[in-house]
Amino acid sequence: MGKEAKTNAMRMLDRKKVKYEAIAYDCGEFIDGIHCADITGAPHDQSFKTLVMEGKSGGYYVFVVPIEKEVDRKAAAKSVGEKTVDMIHVKDLTKITGYIRGGCSPLGMKKNYPVVFDQSAKNFDEIYVSGGRVGLTLKVPLKDLLDVTQGKLAPITME
Repeated sequence: MGKEAKTNAMRMLDRKKVKYEAIAYDCGEFIDGIHCADITGAPHDQSFKTLVMEGKSGGYYVFVVPIEKEVDRKAAAKSVGEKTVDMIHVKDLTKITGYIRGGCSPLGMKKNYPVVFDQSAKNFDEIYVSGGRVGLTLKVPLKDLLDVTQGKLAPITME
């Protein structure tokens, strides 16, 4: 990557000696995951977005779902043992995660929140996730993502 600044997500992978591909792209401001995949050439079904939700208990959870799908809140809540989960307000994202909208990675957040990947990720050896800033995508082996985030797979999207 040359002199490009490393993000917390990249540093976390580096510390764990995980091999990954960093893909930088120009976008200027927030764009959704579909446009990001189109710009980088990443397959849509292999590209995932990171959503942060709060449970009824007040705990925060990270859900990683395909860019073309929506999270099933009931299934997501069940996957983490909560009665309900709701999206956090975008204004609270940086305070809670250390990331901004469009650059939220499941890796390297301020705290180690529980992470759940949609079960469709198991169809791929590697998936694409945000690199921790707008304009950066990481292609990472799924087994390493699960290991580094201590994440799990569950059916958390709407059909």
